[in-house]
Amino acid sequence: MKKYLSVILLFFGISLAAQKAQNPVIFADVPDLSIIRIGSDYFMSSTTMHMSPGVPIMKSKDLINWKIINYASNTLGNTDELNLDNDKNNYGRGSWASNIRFHNNTFYVTTFAQTTGKTYIYTTKDIEKGPWKEISFSPAYHDHSILFDDDASVYMVYGNGKLFIKELKSDLSGIKENGLNQVLIENASSPAGNAIMLGAEGSQLYKIKGKYYLFNIVWPKNGMRTVLIHRADKITGPWEGKIGLQDLGVAQGGLIDTPDGKWFSYLFRDYGGVGRIPYFVPVKWEDGWPVLGENNKVPQYLDLPESKGLIPGIVNSDDFNRKKGDNDLPLVWQWNHNPDNSFWSVKERKGYLRLKTASITNTFTQAKNTLTQRTFGPECSGITLLEVFKMKEGDFAGLSLLQKDFGLVGIKAENGSKRIVMVETIDGISKEIQSVPFTGNKIYFKAACNFKDKADLGRFYYSLDGKEWIGIGNVIKLPYTLPHFMGYRFGLFNYAEKDLGGYVDFDYFHLDNKN
Repeated sequence: MKKYLSVILLFFGISLAAQKAQNPVIFADVPDLSIIRIGSDYFMSSTTMHMSPGVPIMKSKDLINWKIINYASNTLGNTDELNLDNDKNNYGRGSWASNIRFHNNTFYVTTFAQTTGKTYIYTTKDIEKGPWKEISFSPAYHDHSILFDDDASVYMVYGNGKLFIKELKSDLSGIKENGLNQVLIENASSPAGNAIMLGAEGSQLYKIKGKYYLFNIVWPKNGMRTVLIHRADKITGPWEGKIGLQDLGVAQGGLIDTPDGKWFSYLFRDYGGVGRIPYFVPVKWEDGWPVLGENNKVPQYLDLPESKGLIPGIVNSDDFNRKKGDNDLPLVWQWNHNPDNSFWSVKERKGYLRLKTASITNTFTQAKNTLTQRTFGPECSGITLLEVFKMKEGDFAGLSLLQKDFGLVGIKAENGSKRIVMVETIDGISKEIQSVPFTGNKIYFKAACNFKDKADLGRFYYSLDGKEWIGIGNVIKLPYTLPHFMGYRFGLFNYAEKDLGGYVDFDYFHLDNKN
């Protein structure tokens, strides 16, 4: 009898656990997250660096199921790097480490960009519909966080290792003359010891029940990414610090509470080719300190509703059918760098995305108008149907997995004929792995990813009828590299190696959470 009772209890335990949220909360590249709660709604900003539009804004009712609702930035500017002109690019740069706040019925989203050397503050009354107002000033304050204090002062904390604080003008248009301007913490990394590989950064500043709390990440040598927490009774200090969490390398983020009084810390983890993925840990308060995790560990399950999956809120399929009033592109899509909007359309041919060749290059990563979505884990695949009858000599179009070490499959128009081509890139060097003659005008492509346990493997396929899939080229590695500083992206591409004027039509892009 006891044996059967144990089995029943185990079954119910597994069933109840399956109904709870699990870590990672989002198995996709959503790094540098910053979250606020307004009533029962949560809003999150994140980093997408060289993508356009940038600084994605997401909304949730339960902290687990998120939907992209807007972007704070359409473009950082008009430069060769941002436009992929003159062999220049913006990979790994662009907008970094955003911070979201709400004050006096206004939403504030801040970021900074090494590309332009500026700090950006975007404001809106309506976070879902906009419009957004942009304020920018120099220099670019690294990994900053802002705080609207009770006395109407506005502070910005920033830096790496040595952290600084400056007071902003009331309209946030720049630094306040004769305002607070000092070193906040001389060596913020010190709670983690003296042997430090990455100094304390990623600041997120809060005021809770009259006390100031500052969250940072630090990375000790021969150790792992670690959460640091400092607190003070006054904004100017003195500040006392301690290690907040040291498990699985889950670090960098802050605090959020729920309407029913629960607290969580939102953080992220480097997870190979899929990117930097969000984890949440429960928080308890002891002696005025937030205590993270369960027995100092990141739990698998959370006392939050279970995830319904990333489709359609973070990533989604697209048949390119647009009704009156629809956006030309749903918010799940981002361009690789600034697009040239004269070279693409979803209106010229109803139900299709038309990509015209927008640049002449021999390098895929310099090709303009590559349209991207996140890959996601633990497994995923993307399928597209491509019509190629208007390609010109030297054109190359297809489906990619975009990072520095990219892979792709596509149609190449060359020497008066067409070929199905698979390309692999290792350590930045690209090589054509397999080529198959092609005489038709329609071709199906598939890219599949396996991120389970950081396997980081990709595979490409083609099909002539959409039913029988034929593998092409190698199984490729999908390594996360700092030059791009982003998880792998599905990419629909078309570029010219000789002359502009050709185009291709993508009938659809379909996602699946299977390999």
